[in-house]
This record gives sequence, structure tokens and C-alpha cells, in this order.
Amino acid sequence: MERNVLISNAYAQAAGGAAQDPTGGLMGLLPIILMFVVLWFLMIRPQMKKAKEHQKMVSDLQKGDEVVTQGGLAGRISKVGENFVTLEIAEFKDTPVEVSVQKTAVGALLPKGTLKSL
Repeated sequence: MERNVLISNAYAQAAGGAAQDPTGGLMGLLPIILMFVVLWFLMIRPQMKKAKEHQKMVSDLQKGDEVVTQGGLAGRISKVGENFVTLEIAEFKDTPVEVSVQKTAVGALLPKGTLKSL
């Protein structure tokens, strides 16, 4: 009455298999290296390029430019400071309504005359 007929004995394989293949460790890292390269070209590199373009756009801001902030506020730049710009967003009784925003909050530069069409 032997009950272990269906279960065969399992023995551990000798540990000498890794020593016979010197590229085994490098081949194990290859998928990770490949995933990093793909991640670099699909995500990190385009994001760095976009950040560089935004930084150039922010540094080139000047009085009279029409912009939209990242919060959705549209206006014309009336003053440019070191870290802040003053936006003219409306007129009330022939007096301009102005707000100060950080330069980095400027999301996009609009073509001239866009605010008149809004």
C-alpha cells in the first residue's frame, strides 16, 4: 500500500550550472537595461525637451506679449520682473485690472491679437 506512487522524488540541481555560463549574470541584466533605454527615449527625453522649451519661452517674455497661465488666465504682460510678471487681464472703467503671477506659471505664449478675439 504505497501512497507516493504519483509523486516522484525531487532532487536539487547541482550549483555548478552558473559557473559554466560566464554571461549568465549579464544576460539577466539585459532586460532591465533595455527597459531603461526604452523608458529614456519614450518618457524622460521628451519631458526634458519640453521643459527646456518652456524655460526658454519664460526667459524670453517681454512687455506686450499675450499669454495664458497654467491656471487658464489670459492676459497681456504689462511689467516683467525677475521672478514675476504683471498681467493686464481686463479693463474696468478705463482702468486696467492687473494681477502678478510667477513667470513659471505662464503656460503658453499666444499670437498677437488673440485677446481681442476672445
